[in-house]
Amino acid sequence: MSHEDTAMTCELGQPTPTETYHYGVMRRAIDLIDAGGADLTLEELASRMGMSAAHFQRLFSAWVGVSPKRYQQYLTLGHAKTLLQERFTTLDASHAVGLSGSGRLHDLFLRWEAMSPGEFARKGAGLQIRYGWIDSPFGAALVMATDRGLCGIGFAAESTREDVWADLTGRWPEAEFIEEPDAVAPWVQAAFRQQGETRLHLIGAPFQIKVWEALLAIPSGQVTTYSEIAQAIGHPRAVRAVGTAVGRNPVSWLIPCHRALRKSGGLGGYHWGLPVKRAMLAWEAARLDA
Repeated sequence: MSHEDTAMTCELGQPTPTETYHYGVMRRAIDLIDAGGADLTLEELASRMGMSAAHFQRLFSAWVGVSPKRYQQYLTLGHAKTLLQERFTTLDASHAVGLSGSGRLHDLFLRWEAMSPGEFARKGAGLQIRYGWIDSPFGAALVMATDRGLCGIGFAAESTREDVWADLTGRWPEAEFIEEPDAVAPWVQAAFRQQGETRLHLIGAPFQIKVWEALLAIPSGQVTTYSEIAQAIGHPRAVRAVGTAVGRNPVSWLIPCHRALRKSGGLGGYHWGLPVKRAMLAWEAARLDA
């Protein structure tokens, strides 16, 4: 395996300078396509990245799982509208709110349990939360877990690591945080490599957890709307509150808040930055059709 390929693997620990550089290259390529460069040839994209076409193709395919050309078909400003037209899913309330907590969801085995309201009110008091930084397909990610499962995933693509750390730890200020990457490794492997079982521990207010349960019902490669989620959880007029709860999802990617769009076809917001949301939607759609 080459040095370039090694840098693209999802290893635990601090990203190397090469990993950081490669992610920056991918981000610049995405920005070019977002700016209207969907018709750029492989050679033109590679030239703008300062690479040979062969090197750029290999690096891009390792990062996203498909070729630059296939990715370009999905990473466009109009992709959200296309998704709503072709891959919109209607959430049935009985399934969205009454999930069993086990079984196959999306492309992964997810087992989850929610913290009780009383536990949530204690702001993490008595909880030990282990954490580690990983290199994910969407940049450096901070992953956190209790002994019951993953409770936090935050991305540093648009923010500093310090900001991501402050964001996640601020949600459970009374918890004890222990740096122990090996403790979260098995769930991390399942989460990003789609191998084995991933356990989730949902830490949130009751209304937030209902919204996150509804998000878990959206299949990979499909999307829904904030109003559809509000309808599914029995609060059809609470679209704004649903949007806030979606934004407070602490386990990004696995609880797929990136699959929630506006009725108009707009992307809506995304806590870790809209470029990350676009990348996630395009990554899923491209791999689904690969």
